Amino acid sequence: MGRDLTALFDPVSVAVVGASDDPAKYGHAIASQAVRADHRRPVHLVNRRGGTVLGRTVAPSIRAIGAPVDLAVVSVPAAGFEAAVDEALACGARAIVAITAGFAETGAAGRERQRVVAERVRAAGAVMVGPNCLGVADNTTDLFLASDTFTPGGIALLSQSGNLALELQLRFAPHGLGFSRFVSLGNQADVTLVDLLADCARHEGTRAIAVYAEDFADGRAFAEAAAVAGKPVVLLTAGRGDASARSAQSHTGALTTSADVVTAACRDAGVELVATPRELTVVLAALAGERRARGRGVAVLTDGGGHGVIAADAVEAAGLTVPELTPDTQDSLREVLWEQSALGNPVDLAGMGEQDPASYTGTVTALLEAEETDAVLMTGYFGGYADAGGGLGGGAALARGEQEAARAIVARHQESAKPLVVQSMYPGSPSCRTLTAGGIPVFGATEDAARALAALARPGATTPASGVTPLPRAATPLERTGYLETRRALEAAGIPFPAAREIHDEDELRAAASEISGPYVLKALHLLHKSDAGGVALGLAGPDELLAAYRDMHARLGAPSYSVEAMADLSDGIELIVGVNRDPRFGPVAMVGLGGILAEVLRDVAFALAPVPADHALHLLRRLRTAPLLDGVRGRPAVDIAAAAEAIERITAFAAAHPEIAELEVNPLLVQPAGVLALDSRAVLV
Repeated sequence: MGRDLTALFDPVSVAVVGASDDPAKYGHAIASQAVRADHRRPVHLVNRRGGTVLGRTVAPSIRAIGAPVDLAVVSVPAAGFEAAVDEALACGARAIVAITAGFAETGAAGRERQRVVAERVRAAGAVMVGPNCLGVADNTTDLFLASDTFTPGGIALLSQSGNLALELQLRFAPHGLGFSRFVSLGNQADVTLVDLLADCARHEGTRAIAVYAEDFADGRAFAEAAAVAGKPVVLLTAGRGDASARSAQSHTGALTTSADVVTAACRDAGVELVATPRELTVVLAALAGERRARGRGVAVLTDGGGHGVIAADAVEAAGLTVPELTPDTQDSLREVLWEQSALGNPVDLAGMGEQDPASYTGTVTALLEAEETDAVLMTGYFGGYADAGGGLGGGAALARGEQEAARAIVARHQESAKPLVVQSMYPGSPSCRTLTAGGIPVFGATEDAARALAALARPGATTPASGVTPLPRAATPLERTGYLETRRALEAAGIPFPAAREIHDEDELRAAASEISGPYVLKALHLLHKSDAGGVALGLAGPDELLAAYRDMHARLGAPSYSVEAMADLSDGIELIVGVNRDPRFGPVAMVGLGGILAEVLRDVAFALAPVPADHALHLLRRLRTAPLLDGVRGRPAVDIAAAAEAIERITAFAAAHPEIAELEVNPLLVQPAGVLALDSRAVLV
C-alpha cells in the first residue's frame, strides 16, 4: 500500500512558518502562492515577529493560531528549525514541508541533526518532505506550496532541481502538457523518492511520472516501485559516466559502470531513461496519449525525399524498423496519390501536398490501416502550406485545405489504435496546433519524433522490460571465498565444473593425476588473476607434462597450493563471462558477455538487475554483438543457449542470496552443444 501522504497533498489546513513580506526571502514566495488557495482550506501565516504579511494578520507561533494545522511549511533559519517542527507536531501536524537548509548537505553534524528530526517526525505519525527542499504543489487539490505556478496537467514531477521544473514548464507548453504535482525532493530525510513514486502511481490525476534524481539512495526500491507503477515513469539523471567501483578486483567489477547499472535498472523496471530536459519532454509528449505501438515497424510519410530519408535513418537509429510496404498497401496508396509519388517506405507525396493537402489525409489513413506497420511518422513540410512565411507563400485556399487536412488526420487517428507522430518545419503553425490539440505529438526535430516513436513501442518491441525479480532470502554467509571454496559453493548451487583436486606437493599431484583423466589444467591458487600472473597451464597431455608444469610454476610463483583439473574440450564451445557486482544503490547487478581472457578487451557485455530469470538471460545473450556465434557459424555447431540461460539464473541467484559477496564471477562459462561447464570462478567479499 505504501505510506499515507494524504496530509501532504490534500491537507485540511496549512500553516506557512517563516512567512515574510521581504521578496528576497523564500517565505515570501511560499506565502504568496499558498494564499491563492485559501478558498480551498484555511491558510495561516506565521512569523515570530507578528504583524502582517501580504496584508494579512500573522500569528507569532503555530500555537497562537488557535486552530488545527494539518500541514506546516517550515521556512526559517536552521537554528530555529527543530523548534518549529516540534511545535508543529505538538499542534497535531501530520505533514511537514521542510524548506530550511543546513543539514545533511553540510556534513556529518548536519546529517545527524537531520536524522534526529526525522525520527521525531516518524514517531509522531507524521511525514516530512525535505529538509533543503523547494516545496510541494498539487494542482488537483489546489495546494500551492512552491515558489512558482505550474500549469495544470497530468504529469507528476519529482525533482531534486527546482530550476528544472521551470524549464520543463516552458518546454511543456507547445505540447499542451502540464503538471498534476510537483515535489522538490530535498534531502529525503523521511519521505523518499520511492514513497512519492508509489503515491503518484495511485493518484488519479497523474497520467505519467517524471523524475529528476542525482542520488537514488535505495535505487533497488525505486526500480521495484517503478516496475509496478502501472503508469509511464520517465527518469532524467546525472553522474552516470564514472566507474561504480574503482577498486574492482574482477573483470565484472572493472567492466561495470554507473551508467550500465542505471540503464539496466531502468530497462528491467520499464522506465524510460532520458539524458536531457528536451528528451524528457519529447518522451512525455509521446506518452501523454493512450496509444502504444504493437511492434517496431514505422511507416514514414513525407512531401520531400530528403526529409523522408533522414527520418528513416533516425527511426532505425532509435531501434525501430522501416519495413517495405506490401503490394496491398501500395495499391491503397495509388488510389489517393499521383503517378510520380513514391509508394515504398518512405512514402513521398512528391509535391502533391501543395496541390491537394487532402492527399496527406488519404495517405495517413492507408498507412494506419496497413498490417505491416505499427506506427506512422509524418515528416517535413506539413504546417508550412498555411504559414504566410512558408516557402510556398501561404494562400487562403491552401491554408484552408491544410487546416481541413489536419482536422481529418486527427479524426482518422482517433479511429486507429496506432500512434501517429509528426515532425514539421513549422511546429507552431495553426495546422500543427490542430494536430497537437487532437492528441498527435508534433516536434520540430526529426530525432525527437523518432525518439517519441521509440517511447511508444510496447515492452518487447525495442528493449523489453523483464520486471525486477525480488531478492531471495539471504543464505548462510560464506566465511571464505578462495577459488576452491567458491567453486564448491557454486557446484552446490547447480553449476557444473570439471573434476579437480587441490594439491600441495608432487606426491599429491601424482595422486591427483591418477584419479583424473588427462589432458590436465594446472592452476596456482590464492592468486586473484591467475592467468595474468602465469598461474594457469592448459592442455597438459599426461602426468609428465603436468609434473613439469608444476615444477616450473612453483619455482616462479611459490603458491601454497595448486588445483589439478580435467581439461575441457573447447573445440565446439563458446566462452562466456557471467558476473555479479554489488552496487551500493541498486544491489546485485549481473553482467553477461563474451568471456575468457579477452573479456575486458572485447567488452561485449549486457547488464541486468540480479537475480536474472532464465527467460531474461536469453534476452541478454541475444543482445550481445557476438550473439550469432551462439547459433553456430562457419560450420561450428550451435551451442546450448538454454543451458547457458539456466546457468546464468543459478549464478545470479546465488550471488543475490549472499550479500557478503561484493563481486562474483564465473569466467569462462563454457557453453557447448550439450550443456555448460564452468572453468573458473572468483568471489570477493565486501
